[in-house]
Amino acid sequence: MMMLSDQLRRIILEAPISRYRLSRETGIDEGTLSRFVNGKSMLSMRNLDLVGEALGLVVKSTRRKPKR
Repeated sequence: MMMLSDQLRRIILEAPISRYRLSRETGIDEGTLSRFVNGKSMLSMRNLDLVGEALGLVVKSTRRKPKR
């Protein structure tokens, strides 16, 4: 199962807008986005919210069966 942060990295890389435009629309520094996408740092909760809003993301929970 892919971690949520890894899923977001992939979404940003495959987004229909560039990281430059994402940076401008969210106010998040391009370097911050680059470090996140390259796995060198994490995003704050505020920045996660901004990215999610800019890309129109919705989180959907899927429940896994508990291990026995």
